[in-house]
Amino acid sequence: MKALQFTRPQLMESISIDEPSTPGPGQALVRVHRIGICGTDLSGYMGKMPFFTYPRIPGHELGVEVIATGKDVAHVQPGDRCSIEPYMHCGQCFPCQQGSTNCCEQLKVIGVMEDGGMRERFLVRASKLHPGNTLSYDQLALVETLAIGCHATNRGEPSEGMKTLIIGAGPIGLATLEFVRLTGARITVMDRVETRLQFCRDIYGVAHTILHEDDEQSLKLAREYSAGDRYQLVIDATGNQHSMSQALQYVAHTGTLVYVGITTQEIKFAHPILHRAEINLKASRNALPSDFTRIIGLIDQGTIQTDPWITHRTSFEDTPKNMEHFTQPASGVIKAIIEV
Repeated sequence: MKALQFTRPQLMESISIDEPSTPGPGQALVRVHRIGICGTDLSGYMGKMPFFTYPRIPGHELGVEVIATGKDVAHVQPGDRCSIEPYMHCGQCFPCQQGSTNCCEQLKVIGVMEDGGMRERFLVRASKLHPGNTLSYDQLALVETLAIGCHATNRGEPSEGMKTLIIGAGPIGLATLEFVRLTGARITVMDRVETRLQFCRDIYGVAHTILHEDDEQSLKLAREYSAGDRYQLVIDATGNQHSMSQALQYVAHTGTLVYVGITTQEIKFAHPILHRAEINLKASRNALPSDFTRIIGLIDQGTIQTDPWITHRTSFEDTPKNMEHFTQPASGVIKAIIEV
């Protein structure tokens, strides 16, 4: 059976692996049809993802078909189309007991800490399958990305009319935009790439966008767009330590800053900026099972349109030679999909 592996940073190879075994109790055997390439995959390819180890079979944005199920599996059956919630939690630690399975102390994310879905078939914990038989495999592969944005939005708690700044218009920033807009918040988006901002204007009707050229200019524009004040909610989806260090500058007094991007570098700011304004500083990691259920319903209803997201496609066989291209902002990639 074929699989794709990050052998080391900046080297992706096609390898042969053994076929999976028959599913045991609580397991399902799935066939992979679509794989989304996300920022985590690209960071892992470049050697910049803190949770990656090598060699690793990546892939956690998946549209799969159930082939077989083990004992005590009732909510899915062979033939079902599903999205996979890739966060393998222990169920015993403090956050798990509080329902925060997204940040389990022993969390293993498939495709990051253990082998993922860039292979033809594999066994998965059946409880992590979210059926969506009315959705296409393309749509199902986008659910996990959207779930990251859904959870980040929930962490920020935007409301109608709230001045909200989203920094970073890559896939995670766009996923966040999808859900912030549903609250009726007043949105500004900032990015360094004009084509991404044009995407926000054209697809989502975002009236206020800021092309970040330098910090002083960006802060000036941000204040203009927020009617002379700062933002009640700022969500930084860049994963860039400089942006994340500067993001407090945009937050209003008593406002909230949510970090959803990940960096391996130190984030630095003078404490009085945080203290004087009594800013709420939050992290957002992964997503919850309820986010997956909600998103599948919103796609089914047509509230979320996934077609504009998919800007690039590649075959399973051609993925290794295309991976470097997908890391380049000039490629115009919003979301690349691997067809298996």
